[in-house]
Amino acid sequence: MKLRLTLVEIFLFQTIVWLVLWLLNDYVAALLTLIVGAIVSAVLVIALISEAIERTKVPRWYFSIMALSVVSMLLATLIYVGLLGGQLDFLSK
Repeated sequence: MKLRLTLVEIFLFQTIVWLVLWLLNDYVAALLTLIVGAIVSAVLVIALISEAIERTKVPRWYFSIMALSVVSMLLATLIYVGLLGGQLDFLSK
């Protein structure tokens, strides 16, 4: 049985996972968002540059998923910070 998820389903799943992480521990979530976000963004930019220089056999959905990963992290962060009014627990201790 092949399970094929659409880009919207992948985006929603990632956003929910990031929101759960933010709700469990905002310090770890902030660190992971910064670290993973920077790595995924750098890999995406390098992949797009190399794709522009020379076409590869990398499927188009790879770039879409990478971009949605960055967007889902940012959206989860904005939702969490927006709900708290900009107050993060680890910054007030």
